[in-house]
Amino acid sequence: MTSSNNIRIFDTTLRDGEQTPGVTVSPEQKLEIAMKLDELGVDTIEAGFPVVSPGEAQAIRKIIKQGLRAEVCGLARTTRNDIDTAISSDLKYIHTFIATSDIHMQYKLKMTREQVLEKAIFAVEYAKKHGMMVEFSAEDATRSDREFLSKIFKAVAEVGVDRIDIPDTVGYSTPQYMAKLVTDVIESTGLPVSVHCHNDFGLAVANSIAGFQVGAKCAHVTINGLGERAGNAALEELVMACQCLYKIEHNIKTELLYDVSKFVSSAMGIIVQPNKAIIGENAFGHESGIHTHGILNNPLTYEPISPELVGRKRWMQAGKHAGAHGIKAILDEFGIITTETQLKEIVDKQKLIADRGKSITTSDLLSLASEVIKNKQFDESFKLNDFHIVTGLNIIPTAVVKLNIHEKDFIASETGVGPVDAALKAIQTIAHGIANIKIREYKLDSITGGSDALAEVSVKVEDKEGNIISARKSGEDIVVTSVQAMLDAINKTMLKKLIEKGTEAR
Repeated sequence: MTSSNNIRIFDTTLRDGEQTPGVTVSPEQKLEIAMKLDELGVDTIEAGFPVVSPGEAQAIRKIIKQGLRAEVCGLARTTRNDIDTAISSDLKYIHTFIATSDIHMQYKLKMTREQVLEKAIFAVEYAKKHGMMVEFSAEDATRSDREFLSKIFKAVAEVGVDRIDIPDTVGYSTPQYMAKLVTDVIESTGLPVSVHCHNDFGLAVANSIAGFQVGAKCAHVTINGLGERAGNAALEELVMACQCLYKIEHNIKTELLYDVSKFVSSAMGIIVQPNKAIIGENAFGHESGIHTHGILNNPLTYEPISPELVGRKRWMQAGKHAGAHGIKAILDEFGIITTETQLKEIVDKQKLIADRGKSITTSDLLSLASEVIKNKQFDESFKLNDFHIVTGLNIIPTAVVKLNIHEKDFIASETGVGPVDAALKAIQTIAHGIANIKIREYKLDSITGGSDALAEVSVKVEDKEGNIISARKSGEDIVVTSVQAMLDAINKTMLKKLIEKGTEAR
């Protein structure tokens, strides 16, 4: 499954990632995420902590029954009950742990070193006796006494543990210290070593790579860097740094990274920060005139890797810092031809809007261009005929939407977590076969105060080719405004598709 030269990726999104404050996923969602992770190419999926709840154990069984390519692992403390629960969950591979730092032993475990050592040996022996593959973690290893840590790792190695894991539980290590620790553990045990790094000081990926450089074979990671407090080492950052900067081989299908990131973000309800490395919305977005000019001449001027390598597509943003080259590139995508004078006027007008603190959506820029070149209003492929919303206490929000597309009427009904969600889902259902778009971002702002506040809705949609189109509308009714913004974005997407087929807007 993994060549001797490849590092292993142990994904703990479903266990450590689910420990992100406020996050919980159902057994069905866990299964969906596990299947995505397997498709991505991770070597091990830590499916959960079976003793936590019946639902957790059920989710693990469901995942195991899928017969995934990846190994499926479960977490267990060094207790008979935890290990028995793991066994009854159909697991063949457990990740068992006990804290080894003085602060944890004194204040959390209230155990002596001898007792901790005894528990660690018992867990490994007991699990091995039941035919399990066992990975042992010394929790808070990087703050543990080195002599005691070495003693406990040697002891579990002697009773047959398969893999050793070094957790940097509170992200306190430096790359130099991690490298030294990994070197010592490999020398003293001769076993495959994993590193499990947290990001409290922003060093999780750096510490993981430091481990690889001295012989560690595996890193515990999460999609989007999810996890407790500041999270874990981010899978997407670690993998791309290994591949592009250190020439370390892995089994991840990098072109799937963006889609898997978005899927996990949606399922777990944790928004990815826009400036997140590799998979943030802005990671391959450009506004600065200097940058866009360089990018248009040679993308390597301001992009370290091709966006397609991670399932992305670069995009240009209008705004205060945008120059003529960038604005022209955006307009060209929509087949809008301008003179130099007209282009300068469009650039100046959009800068004036930006100076008032407003972002410039794709729709805003196209409307400005339409005014300047005195073009007729862009034809709308998708027109709203009507929609109805049913919502209230103890009622599942339901929307019925009727659209007219190329002179034909289409109706769809969908439910959602709220009336806006239901309405937008209904529009997507109708549009799926024609526009094939996904909502990538939805933002609601209040322009004025009071119960009759004017709302401003901004949306970003993405088509199957990775083109991102943004639109914004304002109005008193949030649902109506959201529907209008969504339709505006879809119509601009359709305009782009027409241009790509050789039809220019005149």
